[in-house]
Amino acid sequence: MPVIAISGSASGIGNALRTHLEGAGAQVLGIDLRDAEITADLATSAGRAEAVAAVRARSAGTLDGLVTCAGVGPQVSDWPLIVSLDYFGSHALLAGLRDLLAAGRGSAVAVSSNSSTISPVDAAIVEACLAGDETRARERAAALSGQHAYASAKLAIARFVRREAPQATWAGSGVRLNAVAPGAVATPLLAAGLEDPLYGPAIRGFPIPLGGFGHPEQIAAAIAFLLGPESGFCCGSVLFADGGSDALLRPDQY
Repeated sequence: MPVIAISGSASGIGNALRTHLEGAGAQVLGIDLRDAEITADLATSAGRAEAVAAVRARSAGTLDGLVTCAGVGPQVSDWPLIVSLDYFGSHALLAGLRDLLAAGRGSAVAVSSNSSTISPVDAAIVEACLAGDETRARERAAALSGQHAYASAKLAIARFVRREAPQATWAGSGVRLNAVAPGAVATPLLAAGLEDPLYGPAIRGFPIPLGGFGHPEQIAAAIAFLLGPESGFCCGSVLFADGGSDALLRPDQY
């Protein structure tokens, strides 16, 4: 039975992925603030350490898969929290559990966003994230906006994946690292955004060529593909699952 750790497993995409993987016979180690095998606050350094230690204790030294779904959207009032959870929380699990994935020759998938390419980003936040300077990233986020913090954190995690996936510590150790970039998906996170007086109208008016919002199960299926053997030649890939929005707005990027 494969053992797969999922952060943000209590709701949204993480919960849909949990259902998908358990239906296929996997054992899921959920990480969340509630309703999970491991309760931890990944927005804090102490919570990250607790989560990594708990996964190690429950996984018997090997891990077949890791998915970092936990995150908050741009509508939250605590803008520094966005970078702490969406980037540093994800990074801590990827870095802290990489050796367990190597022991099991497993796969990891980080959840980015199409906001990383089609929303305003701040280079200073991205650079601070990738340099591991959480204090600087939080300070910069506090001075800008929730949208800048969110898009920048999601771009940083995608760049982390692109930079690290082909290296000896990942691919060279038998671990495949990829990312998925969802668009607007009908989750509690999106529902909160729709209720926001600033972001709600923007979300409703955002172009989605396939029409309507995505469903968590659709993103879960994309993540499951990146975790499984069918994607065995994918390394450092960022799979956009956004109804065509990125392609519509950036048709000539490839």
